[in-house]
Amino acid sequence: MIDAAIDQALAGAYQRFTDSNPASWRQFDEQARYMPGANSRSVLFYAPFPLTIAKGEGAALWDADGHRYADFIAEYTAGVYGHSAPEIRDAVIEAMKSGINLTGHNLLEGRLARTICERFPQIEQLRFTNSGTEANLMALTAALHFTGRRKIVVFSGGYHGGVLGFGDKPSPTTVPFDFLVLPYNDAQLASEQIQKYGPEIAAILVEPMQGASGCIPGRLDFLQALREAATQVGALLIFDEVMTSRLAPHGLANKLGIQSDLTTLGKYIGGGMSFGAFGGRADVMAQFDPRTGALAHSGTFNNNVMTMAAGYAGLTKLFTPEAAGKLAERGEAMRARLNVLCSKEGVAMQFTGVGSLMNAHFLSGEVLRVNDLAMVDGRLRQLLFFHLLSQGIYASPRGFIVLSLPLADADIDRFVAAIGGFIGEYRTLLPSGK
Repeated sequence: MIDAAIDQALAGAYQRFTDSNPASWRQFDEQARYMPGANSRSVLFYAPFPLTIAKGEGAALWDADGHRYADFIAEYTAGVYGHSAPEIRDAVIEAMKSGINLTGHNLLEGRLARTICERFPQIEQLRFTNSGTEANLMALTAALHFTGRRKIVVFSGGYHGGVLGFGDKPSPTTVPFDFLVLPYNDAQLASEQIQKYGPEIAAILVEPMQGASGCIPGRLDFLQALREAATQVGALLIFDEVMTSRLAPHGLANKLGIQSDLTTLGKYIGGGMSFGAFGGRADVMAQFDPRTGALAHSGTFNNNVMTMAAGYAGLTKLFTPEAAGKLAERGEAMRARLNVLCSKEGVAMQFTGVGSLMNAHFLSGEVLRVNDLAMVDGRLRQLLFFHLLSQGIYASPRGFIVLSLPLADADIDRFVAAIGGFIGEYRTLLPSGK
């Protein structure tokens, strides 16, 4: 009975969505002739077809049919500044006056590198890339060559870029390194397995909070155990802070008091433009010094002036340590409101996360790893997504929610009210929290 009712509700949501978005449908249908699924980025697709976004300004988006949305996904964390921030736009325009890619060292890259190293004290030296994916690949390459070993410890549910995704085993598109995939947040098992394979392990790659798999915070004892085990066996601990570095004034790892050997960063650091960086201990990064090191690192656009200018403007004028702290506080307060609401309404629904990132889940109890979410009915996430769209709120079909700097308190109030409306409309379809 419930299954049929959920299917019926979802079919109704699909029909209302299709009827309301003819321009997006036409755009999708035309683009599908030239791109498989009209798509070059899988996460942006959802059935029956995705919206085509025509414009963004501040914390607002407009689709091809002219509907306005409050943006609660913020480019999957890269858009912390919102859309078309004047400070970012002006910095890019000014930089472009002297050329985009100058075939040499330029005047802008050094100041951004210094700003990042001062902001994140675990990074002594760094190098720029074009994405977080590249940053993680280069960090792993650095660890493999520095240690002379081949095995890499990763965790189920981990996502480190387009070619570094993991379930219980590496995803089909993951690069063929020698991975040991362990459960997230299991300190004892991780310690045991790292000790067992110690002489073979080059690196331990982990997110302090798993983002893509559902905003699952890493337990402090788990992350501390990884630090201790890495030191004991001579492996490098790599913290993927592509997402989590925005969750505290100096990054989440710094807030937790855990020192990594290498850290990777992503697009929000570059003002939301194409950007990545990897860095950490100076002795490890010395491998990339062309004067003495053995490792080459290429990338025509690594130090392009647009990103170098946008990144510096963003970190110094907008997303200062103080601003990062305040945004994290707003996220904590919002998530607390949402969880109190769900508890009061008696439904098995919760929002996990840290700071300005969170994810909706339709179950009760603590979420420690991605397997804890296996029983969640994905159709409920879709119903939530389409309900939020109907209320003028753009989030993620998987329940991922991201705050950006320009979001107003009124936007947050509207989001909380929309969740209350969703519970009221679909209460009979939701699992009970009692």
